Amino acid sequence: MARPERPLTRQERLQIRERERQAAQRRREQQLLLRQKQEESRELAKGPLDLPFLLLVLLLQAVGLVMLLSASFPSAYYESNDPTHYFVRQGVFAVMGVAAMLFIGKINYQRFRPLAKPALFAAIVLLVLVLIPGIGKVVNNARRWIGVGDLLRFQPSEIAKLAVILYFSETISRKKDKMRTMRYGIAPYILILGVISVLMMLEPHLSGTVLILGTGAVLMLVGGINLAWVTAAVAGAGAFAFAMLTGIIKYGQSRIAVWQNPFIDARGDGYQLAQSLITIGSGGLLGVGLGKSRQKFLYLPEEHNDFIFAIVCEELGLIGAAIIMLLFAALILRGFWIALHARDRFGSLLVVGITTLIAMQTFLNIGVVTGLLPTTGISLPFFSYGGTALLVQLAEMGIVLSVSRQMKPTRAG
Repeated sequence: MARPERPLTRQERLQIRERERQAAQRRREQQLLLRQKQEESRELAKGPLDLPFLLLVLLLQAVGLVMLLSASFPSAYYESNDPTHYFVRQGVFAVMGVAAMLFIGKINYQRFRPLAKPALFAAIVLLVLVLIPGIGKVVNNARRWIGVGDLLRFQPSEIAKLAVILYFSETISRKKDKMRTMRYGIAPYILILGVISVLMMLEPHLSGTVLILGTGAVLMLVGGINLAWVTAAVAGAGAFAFAMLTGIIKYGQSRIAVWQNPFIDARGDGYQLAQSLITIGSGGLLGVGLGKSRQKFLYLPEEHNDFIFAIVCEELGLIGAAIIMLLFAALILRGFWIALHARDRFGSLLVVGITTLIAMQTFLNIGVVTGLLPTTGISLPFFSYGGTALLVQLAEMGIVLSVSRQMKPTRAG
Protein backbone atom coordinates (compact mmCIF):
# COMPACT_ATOMS: atom_id res chain seq x y z
CA MET A 1 0.00 0.00 0.00
CA ALA A 2 1.45 3.37 -1.12
CA ARG A 3 2.40 5.74 1.64
CA PRO A 4 0.61 9.11 1.55
CA GLU A 5 2.82 12.01 0.49
CA ARG A 6 4.05 14.25 3.27
CA PRO A 7 2.45 17.72 3.09
CA LEU A 8 4.88 20.50 2.27
CA THR A 9 5.93 22.80 5.04
CA ARG A 10 5.44 26.54 4.78
CA GLN A 11 9.21 27.01 4.29
CA GLU A 12 9.29 24.47 1.41
CA ARG A 13 6.30 26.17 -0.29
CA LEU A 14 8.05 29.50 -0.04
CA GLN A 15 11.23 28.02 -1.55
CA ILE A 16 9.28 26.52 -4.49
CA ARG A 17 7.48 29.81 -5.14
CA GLU A 18 10.82 31.64 -5.01
CA ARG A 19 12.40 29.23 -7.52
CA GLU A 20 9.37 29.61 -9.84
CA ARG A 21 9.58 33.39 -9.50
CA GLN A 22 13.29 33.36 -10.35
CA ALA A 23 12.72 31.04 -13.33
CA ALA A 24 9.94 33.32 -14.62
CA GLN A 25 12.22 36.33 -14.15
CA ARG A 26 15.00 34.64 -16.13
CA ARG A 27 12.55 33.82 -18.93
CA ARG A 28 11.36 37.43 -19.03
CA GLU A 29 14.96 38.68 -19.12
CA GLN A 30 15.83 36.25 -21.92
CA GLN A 31 12.76 37.29 -23.91
CA LEU A 32 13.61 40.95 -23.35
CA LEU A 33 17.22 40.37 -24.43
CA LEU A 34 16.03 38.48 -27.53
CA ARG A 35 13.63 41.31 -28.42
CA GLN A 36 16.41 43.84 -27.90
CA LYS A 37 18.76 41.87 -30.19
CA GLN A 38 16.03 41.51 -32.81
CA GLU A 39 15.29 45.22 -32.67
CA GLU A 40 19.00 46.05 -32.85
CA SER A 41 19.37 43.69 -35.80
CA ARG A 42 16.40 45.31 -37.56
CA GLU A 43 17.92 48.74 -37.04
CA LEU A 44 21.35 47.61 -38.22
CA ALA A 45 19.80 45.96 -41.29
CA LYS A 46 18.67 49.42 -42.42
CA GLY A 47 22.29 50.43 -43.01
CA PRO A 48 23.68 51.20 -46.47
CA LEU A 49 24.90 48.56 -48.89
CA ASP A 50 28.65 48.37 -49.38
CA LEU A 51 28.97 50.58 -52.45
CA PRO A 52 32.46 49.44 -53.63
CA PHE A 53 31.40 45.79 -53.60
CA LEU A 54 28.13 46.56 -55.41
CA LEU A 55 29.88 48.61 -58.10
CA LEU A 56 32.50 45.90 -58.68
CA VAL A 57 29.78 43.28 -59.15
CA LEU A 58 27.83 45.48 -61.59
CA LEU A 59 31.00 46.38 -63.51
CA LEU A 60 32.09 42.76 -63.88
CA GLN A 61 28.57 41.77 -64.93
CA ALA A 62 28.43 44.51 -67.56
CA VAL A 63 31.85 43.61 -68.99
CA GLY A 64 30.89 39.93 -68.88
CA LEU A 65 27.78 40.52 -70.98
CA VAL A 66 29.73 42.53 -73.56
CA MET A 67 32.36 39.80 -73.85
CA LEU A 68 29.69 37.09 -74.05
CA LEU A 69 28.04 38.88 -76.98
CA SER A 70 31.39 39.22 -78.72
CA ALA A 71 32.45 35.62 -78.08
CA SER A 72 29.14 33.90 -78.80
CA PHE A 73 27.70 35.48 -81.94
CA PRO A 74 29.42 33.15 -84.49
CA SER A 75 28.32 29.92 -82.77
CA ALA A 76 24.89 31.42 -81.95
CA TYR A 77 24.37 32.29 -85.63
CA TYR A 78 25.58 28.87 -86.73
CA GLU A 79 23.33 27.00 -84.26
CA SER A 80 20.14 29.12 -84.26
CA ASN A 81 20.52 31.64 -87.09
CA ASP A 82 20.34 34.36 -84.40
CA PRO A 83 23.70 35.95 -83.46
CA THR A 84 22.25 37.36 -80.20
CA HIS A 85 20.76 34.03 -79.07
CA TYR A 86 23.10 33.46 -76.10
CA PHE A 87 23.41 37.14 -75.24
CA VAL A 88 19.64 37.72 -74.97
CA ARG A 89 19.14 34.67 -72.77
CA GLN A 90 22.05 35.61 -70.53
CA GLY A 91 20.76 39.18 -70.39
CA VAL A 92 17.39 37.97 -69.09
CA PHE A 93 19.07 36.05 -66.28
CA ALA A 94 21.38 39.00 -65.58
CA VAL A 95 18.40 41.36 -65.09
CA MET A 96 16.66 38.79 -62.89
CA GLY A 97 19.88 38.19 -60.96
CA VAL A 98 20.59 41.88 -60.30
CA ALA A 99 16.99 42.33 -59.10
CA ALA A 100 17.40 39.30 -56.82
CA MET A 101 20.75 40.64 -55.55
CA LEU A 102 19.27 44.01 -54.60
CA PHE A 103 16.22 42.36 -53.01
CA ILE A 104 18.28 39.90 -50.97
CA GLY A 105 20.65 42.71 -50.01
CA LYS A 106 17.73 44.41 -48.22
CA ILE A 107 16.93 41.32 -46.13
CA ASN A 108 18.35 40.89 -42.65
CA TYR A 109 20.79 38.02 -43.15
CA GLN A 110 19.82 36.52 -39.76
CA ARG A 111 16.67 35.31 -41.51
CA PHE A 112 18.80 32.92 -43.53
CA ARG A 113 19.63 30.86 -40.43
CA PRO A 114 16.38 28.81 -40.42
CA LEU A 115 16.87 28.05 -44.13
CA ALA A 116 20.20 26.25 -43.63
CA LYS A 117 18.95 22.72 -42.92
CA PRO A 118 16.03 22.77 -45.41
CA ALA A 119 18.37 24.11 -48.13
CA LEU A 120 20.92 21.33 -47.54
CA PHE A 121 18.19 18.67 -47.54
CA ALA A 122 16.66 20.07 -50.74
CA ALA A 123 20.09 20.18 -52.42
CA ILE A 124 20.78 16.51 -51.63
CA VAL A 125 17.33 15.49 -52.89
CA LEU A 126 17.90 17.41 -56.14
CA LEU A 127 21.34 15.81 -56.58
CA VAL A 128 19.67 12.40 -56.27
CA LEU A 129 16.86 13.31 -58.68
CA VAL A 130 19.26 14.54 -61.36
CA LEU A 131 20.77 11.04 -61.55
CA ILE A 132 17.41 9.44 -62.41
CA PRO A 133 16.91 8.89 -66.17
CA GLY A 134 13.94 10.86 -67.41
CA ILE A 135 14.41 13.56 -64.76
CA GLY A 136 18.05 14.50 -65.20
CA LYS A 137 19.01 15.86 -68.62
CA VAL A 138 22.16 14.60 -70.35
CA VAL A 139 24.30 17.22 -72.09
CA ASN A 140 27.87 16.51 -73.30
CA ASN A 141 27.83 13.06 -71.67
CA ALA A 142 27.03 14.52 -68.24
CA ARG A 143 23.73 14.31 -66.36
CA ARG A 144 23.78 17.62 -64.49
CA TRP A 145 20.53 19.39 -65.38
CA ILE A 146 16.89 19.23 -64.32
CA GLY A 147 14.09 21.01 -66.14
CA VAL A 148 12.42 21.57 -69.48
CA GLY A 149 14.00 23.42 -72.40
CA ASP A 150 16.84 25.91 -71.97
CA LEU A 151 15.32 28.71 -69.90
CA LEU A 152 13.61 26.34 -67.44
CA ARG A 153 16.71 24.17 -66.89
CA PHE A 154 19.02 24.41 -63.87
CA GLN A 155 21.94 22.60 -62.26
CA PRO A 156 21.30 21.24 -58.75
CA SER A 157 25.06 21.53 -58.11
CA GLU A 158 24.68 25.34 -58.10
CA ILE A 159 22.03 25.02 -55.38
CA ALA A 160 24.29 22.61 -53.48
CA LYS A 161 27.17 25.11 -53.37
CA LEU A 162 25.03 27.76 -51.67
CA ALA A 163 23.34 25.20 -49.41
CA VAL A 164 26.72 23.96 -48.11
CA ILE A 165 27.80 27.54 -47.37
CA LEU A 166 24.55 28.29 -45.52
CA TYR A 167 24.57 25.08 -43.46
CA PHE A 168 28.26 25.17 -42.59
CA SER A 169 28.10 28.87 -41.62
CA GLU A 170 25.01 28.43 -39.43
CA THR A 171 26.21 25.35 -37.55
CA ILE A 172 29.87 26.36 -37.21
CA SER A 173 28.87 29.78 -35.85
CA ARG A 174 27.15 28.08 -32.91
CA LYS A 175 29.79 25.47 -32.05
CA LYS A 176 32.77 27.74 -31.31
CA ASP A 177 35.32 25.68 -29.25
CA LYS A 178 33.57 22.39 -30.14
CA MET A 179 34.98 22.77 -33.66
CA ARG A 180 38.33 21.49 -32.36
CA THR A 181 36.84 18.07 -31.63
CA MET A 182 36.46 15.21 -34.11
CA ARG A 183 32.85 14.57 -33.11
CA TYR A 184 31.56 18.11 -33.66
CA GLY A 185 34.16 19.82 -35.82
CA ILE A 186 35.21 17.17 -38.35
CA ALA A 187 32.94 14.12 -38.60
CA PRO A 188 29.56 15.73 -39.47
CA TYR A 189 31.04 18.00 -42.12
CA ILE A 190 33.18 15.29 -43.69
CA LEU A 191 30.05 13.12 -43.91
CA ILE A 192 28.05 15.87 -45.63
CA LEU A 193 30.87 16.69 -48.06
CA GLY A 194 31.36 13.00 -48.77
CA VAL A 195 27.68 12.40 -49.62
CA ILE A 196 27.49 15.46 -51.88
CA SER A 197 30.81 14.62 -53.56
CA VAL A 198 29.74 11.06 -54.38
CA LEU A 199 26.44 12.28 -55.85
CA MET A 200 28.17 14.93 -57.95
CA MET A 201 30.88 12.57 -59.22
CA LEU A 202 28.13 10.22 -60.43
CA GLU A 203 26.93 12.97 -62.82
CA PRO A 204 30.00 13.39 -63.30
CA HIS A 205 30.90 16.94 -62.21
CA LEU A 206 34.55 17.11 -61.13
CA SER A 207 34.93 20.90 -61.07
CA GLY A 208 31.78 21.40 -58.99
CA THR A 209 32.97 18.73 -56.56
CA VAL A 210 36.34 20.47 -56.18
CA LEU A 211 34.63 23.82 -55.52
CA ILE A 212 32.32 22.41 -52.84
CA LEU A 213 35.11 20.48 -51.13
CA GLY A 214 37.41 23.51 -51.18
CA THR A 215 34.78 25.91 -49.87
CA GLY A 216 33.70 23.50 -47.14
CA ALA A 217 37.33 22.98 -46.08
CA VAL A 218 37.96 26.74 -45.86
CA LEU A 219 34.84 27.25 -43.72
CA MET A 220 35.96 24.46 -41.37
CA LEU A 221 39.42 26.02 -41.16
CA VAL A 222 38.06 29.50 -40.44
CA GLY A 223 35.58 27.94 -38.01
CA GLY A 224 38.47 26.77 -35.81
CA ILE A 225 39.20 23.10 -36.48
CA ASN A 226 42.46 21.68 -35.17
CA LEU A 227 45.33 22.68 -37.48
CA ALA A 228 46.73 19.15 -37.27
CA TRP A 229 43.82 17.96 -39.42
CA VAL A 230 44.52 20.73 -41.94
CA THR A 231 48.19 19.78 -42.12
CA ALA A 232 47.32 16.12 -42.65
CA ALA A 233 44.82 16.96 -45.42
CA VAL A 234 47.27 19.25 -47.24
CA ALA A 235 50.03 16.66 -46.97
CA GLY A 236 47.74 13.94 -48.31
CA ALA A 237 46.62 16.08 -51.26
CA GLY A 238 50.23 17.02 -52.02
CA ALA A 239 51.35 13.39 -51.95
CA PHE A 240 48.52 12.38 -54.28
CA ALA A 241 49.35 15.18 -56.74
CA PHE A 242 53.06 14.20 -56.66
CA ALA A 243 52.17 10.57 -57.35
CA MET A 244 49.99 11.56 -60.30
CA LEU A 245 52.56 13.92 -61.83
CA THR A 246 55.48 11.53 -61.46
CA GLY A 247 53.60 8.52 -62.81
CA ILE A 248 53.56 6.51 -59.58
CA ILE A 249 49.79 6.38 -60.07
CA LYS A 250 49.25 5.23 -63.67
CA TYR A 251 45.60 6.30 -63.94
CA GLY A 252 45.08 9.40 -66.08
CA GLN A 253 48.67 9.63 -67.32
CA SER A 254 47.59 10.28 -70.92
CA ARG A 255 45.51 13.25 -69.81
CA ILE A 256 48.42 14.60 -67.74
CA ALA A 257 50.78 14.24 -70.71
CA VAL A 258 48.36 16.16 -72.95
CA TRP A 259 48.01 18.85 -70.26
CA GLN A 260 51.79 19.24 -70.02
CA ASN A 261 52.09 19.49 -73.82
CA PRO A 262 48.75 19.71 -75.67
CA PHE A 263 50.49 19.92 -79.05
CA ILE A 264 51.53 16.26 -78.91
CA ASP A 265 47.90 15.52 -79.80
CA ALA A 266 46.70 18.88 -81.08
CA ARG A 267 43.96 17.31 -83.23
CA GLY A 268 42.74 14.92 -80.54
CA ASP A 269 42.71 15.14 -76.74
CA GLY A 270 44.87 18.27 -76.73
CA TYR A 271 42.76 20.17 -79.27
CA GLN A 272 40.85 22.41 -76.86
CA LEU A 273 43.86 23.48 -74.79
CA ALA A 274 46.03 23.91 -77.89
CA GLN A 275 43.41 26.18 -79.47
CA SER A 276 43.08 28.09 -76.19
CA LEU A 277 46.83 28.77 -76.08
CA ILE A 278 46.78 29.86 -79.73
CA THR A 279 43.87 32.18 -78.94
CA ILE A 280 45.67 33.76 -75.98
CA GLY A 281 48.91 34.14 -77.94
CA SER A 282 47.07 35.82 -80.83
CA GLY A 283 46.05 38.72 -78.58
CA GLY A 284 49.53 39.94 -77.78
CA LEU A 285 49.86 43.01 -75.58
CA LEU A 286 46.92 45.11 -76.79
CA GLY A 287 44.67 42.50 -78.45
CA VAL A 288 43.15 42.35 -81.92
CA GLY A 289 40.24 44.56 -80.88
CA LEU A 290 36.82 44.04 -79.29
CA GLY A 291 34.68 41.82 -81.53
CA LYS A 292 37.56 40.97 -83.88
CA SER A 293 38.56 37.56 -82.55
CA ARG A 294 39.30 34.97 -85.20
CA GLN A 295 39.40 31.91 -82.97
CA LYS A 296 35.75 32.29 -81.95
CA PHE A 297 34.71 31.33 -85.48
CA LEU A 298 34.32 27.68 -84.45
CA TYR A 299 38.04 27.05 -83.91
CA LEU A 300 37.96 27.25 -80.09
CA PRO A 301 35.39 24.94 -78.43
CA GLU A 302 33.26 26.39 -75.58
CA GLU A 303 34.36 29.91 -76.54
CA HIS A 304 31.28 31.47 -74.91
CA ASN A 305 31.36 29.23 -71.87
CA ASP A 306 34.35 27.69 -70.05
CA PHE A 307 36.96 29.21 -72.41
CA ILE A 308 35.59 32.74 -72.74
CA PHE A 309 38.67 34.13 -70.97
CA ALA A 310 40.78 33.04 -73.95
CA ILE A 311 38.61 35.28 -76.18
CA VAL A 312 39.10 38.09 -73.64
CA CYS A 313 42.87 37.68 -74.01
CA GLU A 314 42.68 37.62 -77.81
CA GLU A 315 40.44 40.68 -78.18
CA LEU A 316 41.66 42.82 -75.28
CA GLY A 317 45.24 41.58 -75.06
CA LEU A 318 47.39 41.12 -71.99
CA ILE A 319 46.54 44.58 -70.67
CA GLY A 320 42.77 44.09 -70.96
CA ALA A 321 42.91 40.61 -69.44
CA ALA A 322 45.06 41.93 -66.58
CA ILE A 323 42.52 44.69 -65.86
CA ILE A 324 39.71 42.13 -65.67
CA MET A 325 41.79 39.95 -63.33
CA LEU A 326 42.41 43.02 -61.16
CA LEU A 327 38.65 43.65 -61.01
CA PHE A 328 38.13 40.08 -59.81
CA ALA A 329 40.94 40.50 -57.28
CA ALA A 330 39.38 43.74 -56.00
CA LEU A 331 35.98 42.02 -55.63
CA ILE A 332 37.52 39.11 -53.72
CA LEU A 333 39.58 41.36 -51.42
CA ARG A 334 36.55 43.55 -50.73
CA GLY A 335 34.55 40.44 -49.89
CA PHE A 336 37.09 39.31 -47.32
CA TRP A 337 37.22 42.86 -45.95
CA ILE A 338 33.46 42.71 -45.39
CA ALA A 339 33.90 39.32 -43.67
CA LEU A 340 36.49 40.81 -41.29
CA HIS A 341 34.10 43.63 -40.34
CA ALA A 342 30.92 41.53 -40.12
CA ARG A 343 28.72 42.05 -37.08
CA ASP A 344 28.84 38.41 -35.93
CA ARG A 345 30.40 35.01 -36.59
CA PHE A 346 27.52 33.80 -38.79
CA GLY A 347 27.77 36.79 -41.13
CA SER A 348 31.53 36.52 -41.31
CA LEU A 349 31.40 32.81 -42.23
CA LEU A 350 28.72 33.45 -44.87
CA VAL A 351 30.86 36.03 -46.63
CA VAL A 352 34.04 33.94 -46.32
CA GLY A 353 32.26 30.98 -47.93
CA ILE A 354 30.79 32.97 -50.82
CA THR A 355 33.98 34.93 -51.47
CA THR A 356 36.08 31.75 -51.36
CA LEU A 357 33.74 30.10 -53.87
CA ILE A 358 34.09 33.02 -56.31
CA ALA A 359 37.86 33.17 -55.78
CA MET A 360 38.37 29.44 -56.37
CA GLN A 361 36.13 29.40 -59.44
CA THR A 362 37.92 32.39 -60.98
CA PHE A 363 41.38 30.96 -60.29
CA LEU A 364 40.51 27.48 -61.56
CA ASN A 365 38.89 28.79 -64.76
CA ILE A 366 41.81 31.06 -65.65
CA GLY A 367 44.24 28.30 -64.68
CA VAL A 368 42.53 25.81 -67.01
CA VAL A 369 42.27 28.27 -69.92
CA THR A 370 45.96 29.23 -69.68
CA GLY A 371 47.16 25.63 -69.25
CA LEU A 372 48.27 26.10 -65.65
CA LEU A 373 45.82 23.39 -64.55
CA PRO A 374 44.48 20.25 -66.28
CA THR A 375 41.43 20.84 -68.46
CA THR A 376 38.08 20.44 -66.73
CA GLY A 377 34.74 22.11 -67.24
CA ILE A 378 34.51 25.17 -65.00
CA SER A 379 32.89 28.50 -65.81
CA LEU A 380 34.17 32.04 -65.22
CA PRO A 381 31.85 33.96 -62.84
CA PHE A 382 29.76 36.71 -64.49
CA PHE A 383 31.27 35.95 -67.93
CA SER A 384 30.50 32.37 -68.95
CA TYR A 385 27.11 31.49 -70.44
CA GLY A 386 24.80 29.77 -67.98
CA GLY A 387 21.57 31.10 -66.50
CA THR A 388 21.44 29.04 -63.30
CA ALA A 389 25.03 29.79 -62.37
CA LEU A 390 24.63 33.53 -63.01
CA LEU A 391 21.37 33.78 -61.07
CA VAL A 392 22.82 31.94 -58.06
CA GLN A 393 26.07 33.95 -58.19
CA LEU A 394 24.18 37.25 -58.11
CA ALA A 395 21.96 35.96 -55.30
CA GLU A 396 25.15 35.12 -53.37
CA MET A 397 26.38 38.67 -53.98
CA GLY A 398 23.09 39.83 -52.44
CA ILE A 399 23.87 37.84 -49.28
CA VAL A 400 27.27 39.54 -49.04
CA LEU A 401 25.58 42.94 -49.44
CA SER A 402 23.07 41.98 -46.74
CA VAL A 403 25.93 41.24 -44.34
CA SER A 404 27.66 44.49 -45.35
CA ARG A 405 24.68 46.52 -44.10
CA GLN A 406 25.43 45.45 -40.54
CA MET A 407 29.20 45.86 -40.57
CA LYS A 408 30.95 47.16 -37.49
CA PRO A 409 31.97 50.81 -37.85
CA THR A 410 35.62 51.27 -38.81
CA ARG A 411 37.87 54.05 -37.55
CA ALA A 412 39.01 56.60 -40.06
CA GLY A 413 42.69 56.98 -40.75
